[in-house]
Amino acid sequence: MTQLEEARNGKITQEMKRVAKEEGFPEKKILQWVKSGALIIPANTEHLKQGLKPLGIGSMLRTKVNVNLGTSPLDYDFKKEMRKLEISLKYGADAVMDLSNYGDIDKNRRKIIKNCPVPVGTVPVYQAGSFEDFENIPVDAFLEIVERHCRDGVDFVTVHTGITRKTLPYAKNRLTGIVSKGGALMAKWMLANKAENPYTEYFDELCEIVREYDTAFSLGDALRPGSTHDATDKAQIEELKVVSRQAKRARELGVQVMIEGPGHVPLNQIKKNMDLKKKYAGETPFYVLGPLVTDIGAGYDHITGAIGGALAAYYGTAFLCYVTPSEHLGLPDETGVREGLIASRIAGHAADLALGKKGTRERNDRMSKARFNLDWPGMFREALDGDKACEYRKRSGVNKKSGVCTMCGQYCPMKATKKFRGKL
Repeated sequence: MTQLEEARNGKITQEMKRVAKEEGFPEKKILQWVKSGALIIPANTEHLKQGLKPLGIGSMLRTKVNVNLGTSPLDYDFKKEMRKLEISLKYGADAVMDLSNYGDIDKNRRKIIKNCPVPVGTVPVYQAGSFEDFENIPVDAFLEIVERHCRDGVDFVTVHTGITRKTLPYAKNRLTGIVSKGGALMAKWMLANKAENPYTEYFDELCEIVREYDTAFSLGDALRPGSTHDATDKAQIEELKVVSRQAKRARELGVQVMIEGPGHVPLNQIKKNMDLKKKYAGETPFYVLGPLVTDIGAGYDHITGAIGGALAAYYGTAFLCYVTPSEHLGLPDETGVREGLIASRIAGHAADLALGKKGTRERNDRMSKARFNLDWPGMFREALDGDKACEYRKRSGVNKKSGVCTMCGQYCPMKATKKFRGKL
């Protein structure tokens, strides 16, 4: 049975116990949240056999961050993707997604799963889209590819079920149209075949496939806004309504589910987007890309994404998909992966700190204490990227025995405060 079905039967699984321990909540509380659908534990039964460390995703827990990996026809170097995986794990990625649409996709996916102790997600339609005759592939092929991913151990799959013959026309007059690669592929197939989205038409069959392996759904935002101009438009909202109904149906069939959100959203619309999600989908975990709060940050979109991510997490998003500096420009290199991941982790931590989530204030205070004591090793331990902090410290060339840094040097207020503190 799936984690959801076990929870309905009142059974606290080993995976629930681990999440409870990691997050600092009673096991019974975790069970209740899983039972309600407010918390999911993406843990494919096949990946568990290969050493998966179960992870909880829900707004009541620490905000989680996902890293995207994957090859493309114009940038194929799978060894580089494996190095990116190593970097992602080193710097605290909570999950990774393999978005490959070129090369030996099946073989590479299996290797990633085998070497990844955190949940792995995929977008099966990307693999379908790599077929030369994509427009002519039968409905069965869409379902078979999903089953193949689940059988290999994928913990959550993004399926673009909300782009339908009814919602598709709403994107016609957008400034940036459809920017989701999966969404564009589904639209292309639907228009070529004059048929309904196969993921939508055969949704129950899709649920049967993922339920067998306890793979979770990430109901994709095929019509997410690709510009702040298109944010919170009719296309986006109508799709949200569709996937919200599908999320309810998936849970009825025992499948764990989260919903994907935008995208490009200006600051003043982020709360509205979260309110709309709650209105239509309740406490179903929300998973957003960024969101990016402006469209002119090319080369720095890890920053525009982190700004939006902090607000989204503060208003209830459970899962942030990282954005790298090269978003919109090309696949990231290893440095870009590290910078994008840390930016999103900062965003998530900032929101968690403001919300008073367990462990965040304590870590912040440990960093502050180390800073006041000029305890540089202590600061490096608490920093989200201690390696980079250490690099900057070494680069300054300051004598280690002096304890201070080049910002204030002999006028260090920390050292001064220690001397006159008793006189205050």
